[in-house]
Amino acid sequence: MALDHGDPGDAPSTPPPLNEIQPVERPTAAEEARTVAASTNIATLASLSEDGAPWASYVTYGMVNGSPVLCVSRMAEHGRNLHRDHRASLSIVAPESAADPLAVARVTLAGVVEEPRAEEMEAARAAHLDAVPAAKYYIDYSDFTVWILRVHRARWVGGYGRMNSANSADYLRATPDPISPNAAGAIAHLNDDHASSLLEMARHLGGFPDATSATCTSADRYGLDLSVSTPRGNAATRVGYAQPIGDMAELRAATVELAQRARNH
Repeated sequence: MALDHGDPGDAPSTPPPLNEIQPVERPTAAEEARTVAASTNIATLASLSEDGAPWASYVTYGMVNGSPVLCVSRMAEHGRNLHRDHRASLSIVAPESAADPLAVARVTLAGVVEEPRAEEMEAARAAHLDAVPAAKYYIDYSDFTVWILRVHRARWVGGYGRMNSANSADYLRATPDPISPNAAGAIAHLNDDHASSLLEMARHLGGFPDATSATCTSADRYGLDLSVSTPRGNAATRVGYAQPIGDMAELRAATVELAQRARNH
């Protein structure tokens, strides 16, 4: 018999927290989308063929103020598609490694492509060349066109059960997270050298006083995500910094404050 999301079969259940957890801010869908889009320079472009059928193509891009900048040849089918129908979307996957590829963060940016306005062209070209240095060999060829994708909607997926949409205004107003793309070393340090502090955070701030161990799985500008083991099973929780941080240099002080707050709770 087929299962649905409300019937996990023999999958282990997740124990709920035993204590109330203080509200912890998370990156918005718009911030998550901007972070994924800024993390790489490759994507899958969806354009519309002459008969209206979808056409997917591997492309490179740069970013200018959150808008992807493409450089596409009319010799390619997707290049001809964009000239004929400006509707397009980009599927972007964060350059993460995971045992399950569907657990990796990704985003779809949907909108229309336009040639940069005169006052935008220099910045658009520079953004693409900065992200794709090899484009200097072909960007000025007559069959290539520089396009800006005007994002109308962003759909972020952070893995199983984590997804949300953002409109154009929210997406363009957001900024990429300065912590999560660069936090692997700090996360490894926390797990290797500060396991006892993470356990105290899970017990006293994360709502799991029965936790037997805790590891940090991710860090962003607002806080840490923890994987928690308890006699009741494994769970996930989150603890927030005293205030959002703006760069990696602030991460150590923010985590020290979290550890002190957990010890003094």
